[in-house]
Amino acid sequence: THSHIQIMRLFLSNDPSAPYATLLPDDSHHCIRVLRMGLGDELWVTSGDGAMCRARIAVPDERCCEVEIVERLDNYQPRPFCLHLAVAPTKNPARMEWLVEKAVELGVGEITLLQCDHSERTFLKTDRLEKLAVSAMKQSLHTMLPRINPPVNLKDWLNTQHVSSSSQLKFIAHCESDKPRTPLVSVLIPKSDTTILIGPEGDFSEEEIALALQHGFHPVSLGSSRLRTETAALYAVAAFNIVNEAER
Repeated sequence: THSHIQIMRLFLSNDPSAPYATLLPDDSHHCIRVLRMGLGDELWVTSGDGAMCRARIAVPDERCCEVEIVERLDNYQPRPFCLHLAVAPTKNPARMEWLVEKAVELGVGEITLLQCDHSERTFLKTDRLEKLAVSAMKQSLHTMLPRINPPVNLKDWLNTQHVSSSSQLKFIAHCESDKPRTPLVSVLIPKSDTTILIGPEGDFSEEEIALALQHGFHPVSLGSSRLRTETAALYAVAAFNIVNEAER
């Protein structure tokens, strides 16, 4: 049916801040060929910048569909704070793909892949993870596309991090039960920028833990169960979002 708005579908465009925008190739094809939308049909678009835009198809081209921006909702999902998840890739890349998809659905601002002393996987392409992030963002009707950073050595990355300030929380989740740790859920503060480090299957090394503490990271635990890397990371993402949802 023409001239109806696709309320539950979100398309990615190049620049909906202008009067006209072009849907990305995959979304152009899906919109015109799969959904058979045509001239004048309305839809929701975003460029992943946090804004939601109501648009109308102006040029129904399956390769580069052009739309007219009718209305821009800048405060569709106001959230000036974000979660930065820094995690060591799992040996099985499929588990990391699952994590990225679920983390984006729940709500994450940035993901950094870490190379650690005990990492079994030292390289992972980010292009597929970025595609999964786009799909998960649209599926969950988020309008902010998380940044996914390529693998970086943890020690090198820590040297770029400033000591924690009152406006940013920094945590490292490790499994060394003989070292002081605080439950993550008890130290999360709503509406605060937060960075959480999650180690590889073999956990962080003692040297890495000590270095993180020197750079202002606080040691935390993720419950009493011993969790896989991807489970631990999703636990952290869920905890962050639950704490912030409770404050809305």
